[in-house]
Amino acid sequence: MKTTASTVLRRAAVAVLLPLVAVPPLFGWGNTGHRLVNRIAAESLPADVPAFMRTQVAVNEIEYLGPEPDRWRSPAEPELSAMQAPDHYIDLEVADLIHPLPRRRHDFIAAAYAASLTRPAQARELRPERIGFQPYITNEVWERLKAAMREYRDLNAKHEDTKPVEAAILFYAGWLGHYVGDGAQPLHTTVNYNGWVGKENPNGYTTEHKIHWKFEGVYVDANLKEADVKPLVSPLHPVGDEFDDYMGYLRRSSTFAEKVYQLEKAGAFDNAGTPEGKQFTAERLAAGASMLRDLIYAAWVESGKPVPEQRFDN
Repeated sequence: MKTTASTVLRRAAVAVLLPLVAVPPLFGWGNTGHRLVNRIAAESLPADVPAFMRTQVAVNEIEYLGPEPDRWRSPAEPELSAMQAPDHYIDLEVADLIHPLPRRRHDFIAAAYAASLTRPAQARELRPERIGFQPYITNEVWERLKAAMREYRDLNAKHEDTKPVEAAILFYAGWLGHYVGDGAQPLHTTVNYNGWVGKENPNGYTTEHKIHWKFEGVYVDANLKEADVKPLVSPLHPVGDEFDDYMGYLRRSSTFAEKVYQLEKAGAFDNAGTPEGKQFTAERLAAGASMLRDLIYAAWVESGKPVPEQRFDN
């Protein structure tokens, strides 16, 4: 069969795109965990957020949207799935080869490629979509939420209809919750995301590609309820610099990655598991709910501040 120029171009395009789509199809916390994180955060919002956000309708909407980005990971929408899959995680061991970590997504992408030139042996791991964009999507959605809240304040002050922007606020809050929930799952912050990798494994942790979903999906679905998680939610904590505070949250989460492996090795996530396994999982879900509540409230507070003067000097 004759090979045409268009065929060659298609094959070349596939070769370029394949590394982008070959990301693991893992779903942080599954449906149950994400709904728990979002619901508990929505129920914990302080009284000085707008009243519409504290209604049962709003809580239900934010809860429903917890798993929303995982609904975009179907093979029925392959381009969407490939594009947004790296938003769910960041491999901090590799990300920390880039120092300081840029605050903006495209600066991070450029920095990752620059680092790969000086570390050719790690060029594959340093592809930005393999490192992951977790803090970047979180910051971007948080800023969408803040912008919508600012519009709500403006319309409310003018006594105009706020219903459309209220819907946007609930969507952004629910969407934000997915990534904040992902960040509470320690295996979303490490190269050891689904089985211990590398030659060194002195503690004999599992190398099978099952631990991720076993912990966050099967175990949570069968064993975790709102009553297990809600008492562990921390008091409201002011957010300072959103990006820096969220990176601190991810780094704290990453300190528990090996604990997941230790617990799995001890059978803590088998069937009903162990009390220690349940307590650990509830604490991680509560950490996600606490951080989500804090970020939603921070967006509301920040939306009331004057907008900085726009500059066009690039």
